[in-house]
Amino acid sequence: MSLFRTKSVEQSIADTDEPDHRLRKDLSALDLTVFGVGVIIGAGIFVLTGTVAASNAGPALALSFVIAAVACGLAALCYAELASTVPVAGSAYTFSYATLGELIAWIIGWDLVLEFTVGAAALSTGFSAYLQEVLDIGGIALPEQVSSAATGFVDLPAVIIALLVTWLLIRGTKFSSRFNQVVVAIKLVVVAAVIVVGIAHIDVANWTPFIPESQPTPESGGGFADVPLITSLLGLEPAVFGVAGVISGAAIVFFAFIGFDIVATTAEETKNPQRDVPIGILGSLAIVTVLYAAVSLVVTGLRSYKDIDPDSAAPLADAFQASGVDWMPDLISIGACIGLVVVAMILMLGQSRVGFAMARDGLLPRSLAKVHPTYGTPYRITVLTGVAVAALGGFVDLSTLAHLVNIGTLFAFILVSIGVVVLRRTRPDLPRGFRTPVATVVATVSTLMCLYLMLNLTGDTWIRFLVWMAIGFAVYFAYGRHHSRLQAMPRVTASAHPREE
Repeated sequence: MSLFRTKSVEQSIADTDEPDHRLRKDLSALDLTVFGVGVIIGAGIFVLTGTVAASNAGPALALSFVIAAVACGLAALCYAELASTVPVAGSAYTFSYATLGELIAWIIGWDLVLEFTVGAAALSTGFSAYLQEVLDIGGIALPEQVSSAATGFVDLPAVIIALLVTWLLIRGTKFSSRFNQVVVAIKLVVVAAVIVVGIAHIDVANWTPFIPESQPTPESGGGFADVPLITSLLGLEPAVFGVAGVISGAAIVFFAFIGFDIVATTAEETKNPQRDVPIGILGSLAIVTVLYAAVSLVVTGLRSYKDIDPDSAAPLADAFQASGVDWMPDLISIGACIGLVVVAMILMLGQSRVGFAMARDGLLPRSLAKVHPTYGTPYRITVLTGVAVAALGGFVDLSTLAHLVNIGTLFAFILVSIGVVVLRRTRPDLPRGFRTPVATVVATVSTLMCLYLMLNLTGDTWIRFLVWMAIGFAVYFAYGRHHSRLQAMPRVTASAHPREE
């Protein structure tokens, strides 16, 4: 039963006052909302719009975004309640530790490492690709050996941006937030330009049919690894477009919403977490959902989904180029280049806070939870995160890992949704700054939607996810279980039975 011992909410909050592990409370509701918008608007809106329109949903791409947003919104309600009840760094990891037990908390923490670190590395390489497009505008070309991990030796811009972001994060969360506000403002101007200019060039005929008729998959011989898991489980014929294509598209564009849960990881650094965290989570999600739906309608209205290159790294730019608006591709490339810096930064912020919480609990080496004496940030785990992201972004081609990040995030959402109901029943006495309306219904629907989206990811994605989880189990049983701080705590704060706390 020690595998399911829980860490009481009171103990989690008390740990935040330890002198060597105390984070500064500098963030407001505006900071959190901007953080959320900054991390969500990234590769999804600049890249996945074209890929999913051409390969899965057609003009109904807008519906795919709405479905993904609904799943995220339900999970966001659960995140908001837990973050206002347990305002401690670590997000889903901390929430799971207080409700579902240590083993589940470790699993979700390990899962978040996958989401944030791999996601940040992928976005660093995305930044590199857009940076090189911007440099091309000025007639500058990087040597092939240092411009891509796929075709050269190292992706140098990806390494440099990861290390620069690491420095920004060490300097302080408030400092990072101010930088983020400036960049998000630039990014929103670009997105607004895409919508306003794009509306004037839309050909509504490109939206017909809005949901294209279902078709067999164009790939021949696609096996278990290449088709959605639900297709294999139910023995269905692999197909694209139609309603199934819209749902599969939602499972893919879910990547575009990844990051709103980052807001929950900063609860410990928020001035008034009971009020500000729910505002930051729900506000940022609402803003980007409207923008995503509008941009998806623009890109499919400018150009027929049949003519969109699913492998293009810049579908928005391509759509405007095809419509004769030659200056927009340059603006989009500049906006994407700048914007992806913030996305990578906030994903790394989330990873450093999750790692900090796990180290403070002893599941990772406690030395990693040391806070910088001047800046008040967890600098050791931040440096480790930055080096890992730089190595992955610089030397590994991560173009196939967006699905893997998605499945990890959906799994985290499921556990958070379950955790809300568990904590309601085991600790009804806790003060809650925000209460999820009809919590049982919201949590159940959130869990089912996230599970269904997971089943719409490919078989090889599931295989990689299970391998990563198996590695996590090995690390926990070899180190984390034996070094957990709960081992030395009185039973009242380390009970295997939540009702005893």
